[in-house]
Amino acid sequence: MTQLLFKCLFLILLTMSLIIGGEKCAVAIEEVPYTVIEQNGDFEVRQYSPHIVAETTVDGAFDQVGSEGFRRLAGYINGENQPKQSIAMTAPVSQETQSEKIAMTAPVGQEKSGDRWRITFVMPAKYALDTLPEPVDSRIRLKQEPGRLMATVRYSGTWSRKGYEDNKKRLLAWIEKQGFKQNGDPVWARYNPPFMPWFLRRNEILIPVDTHN
Repeated sequence: MTQLLFKCLFLILLTMSLIIGGEKCAVAIEEVPYTVIEQNGDFEVRQYSPHIVAETTVDGAFDQVGSEGFRRLAGYINGENQPKQSIAMTAPVSQETQSEKIAMTAPVGQEKSGDRWRITFVMPAKYALDTLPEPVDSRIRLKQEPGRLMATVRYSGTWSRKGYEDNKKRLLAWIEKQGFKQNGDPVWARYNPPFMPWFLRRNEILIPVDTHN
């Protein structure tokens, strides 16, 4: 009985520490600024500000492309890049190759792009396109994303295809019920690292909309 009680207490403390730790991580990680226009339970309509992403496209199955895209983009923000430098016209001209680490942001995005999948990392707001370091990997591109109006649904759980499809259907039904018009492809957004327990994860589906009837 004592051992069972100890195990239960340990699990409770572990869960509390993960929740507290998860909240601290969420506060520390920068997100794209947005304004909530409308809220209804798990659903929101948000106005997102313009922002820059690092993007890569990956061939493969839905539940496999994320890890490959994440690996490429994580390499970029962890130093596989070259700073853009202006060099004075003197003799001799020399340039020291350096790399720069870029802070991790949230969410990691995944969306269909033709027959492939587009994986994105949002870049910190302090950077502009002309100040971000150049990716060493030619499969990575830097792109300015415009501000967009997005309908969203938030859910916890594993990163399964079923979870994605089920919640996408929920969001599409809500968009139709509200009388909004879809004007872009769904984006799957993940906010937590893989080691976060599934029941504490923040996942979202985002769909661009026009709210004018």
